[in-house]
Amino acid sequence: MQIKIEEIAIEEFDLSLSGMRIMNIPRIEQVEKSIRLHGQLQPVVARVNEGRYQIIDGFKRVYIAEDLLMDTLQCQLLEVDEQQAKVLLLSYNRTNQSLEVWEEAMVLKDLLETHDLNQQSLARLTGYSRSWISRRLSLISRIDEQVASEIRMGSLSSSHGRALIRLPRGNQMDIARVITTWSLSSRLSDRLVDAFLEAEDEQQQRYILTHPEHILWDQTDLPEDPYDSRLSCYGNELMHSIMNLYHPLQLLLSRLGDRRMGELSETETVIISPFLREVSDYAEKLSEAMGPLQIQK
Repeated sequence: MQIKIEEIAIEEFDLSLSGMRIMNIPRIEQVEKSIRLHGQLQPVVARVNEGRYQIIDGFKRVYIAEDLLMDTLQCQLLEVDEQQAKVLLLSYNRTNQSLEVWEEAMVLKDLLETHDLNQQSLARLTGYSRSWISRRLSLISRIDEQVASEIRMGSLSSSHGRALIRLPRGNQMDIARVITTWSLSSRLSDRLVDAFLEAEDEQQQRYILTHPEHILWDQTDLPEDPYDSRLSCYGNELMHSIMNLYHPLQLLLSRLGDRRMGELSETETVIISPFLREVSDYAEKLSEAMGPLQIQK
């Protein structure tokens, strides 16, 4: 396999293999910061395909180069066919483990379906064990296609996907919408799926979808009765007040972290902003009032 490095114009790159990668926005921002500070530190990897250069490794660098209006990128050219290129998607990310489980599964699924392979030949081709391959193919075969699309776009993480495949396909997207709307962590997503699976009937399931906050934050690890024999009467009163604030604050922070915040209209912003400023003022007063306790952040 011959290797050579050339300077390639950005518009000549072919990103057709990017459908097997996840849009990891934080990672893209990290790479962009590095390129802004230091320039391109390592070449992208590609193969010549129908007169263009099909990217195998370096999709983020190409996206960023386009955004930064760069003219060219250094590119390491490989003389490989399409099947070998897809196998290299796995191997180029093996050492730094930058490929998510879901991405590995998508590459394996594509190799299986597009190149008429079976799991045994996949194992020989990729160097992974048959059990490793089987686990990933099983993972992706149990997911609803809409949910899989959300994972590819980065709206849901692989951890969210692992929680969702415990559900029947017909229910996965309903729970996925709750996860994205409320910006739920993988731990809270698992709790939501548990509650949905344990629901007694369809009516209870609908209630969980409509009011997930009652499931997520009424079942925290906080004690039902905040009374603590080690505390004075005043200490217990203070603890009780803190506990009463805990759930509403979690709910507010979840709402503020929702990606729809950026979609508020100007009128909505004008109406809501004074109330948020008042909440912010109370937060400052709370921080000042906690001063005597010398709480370390």
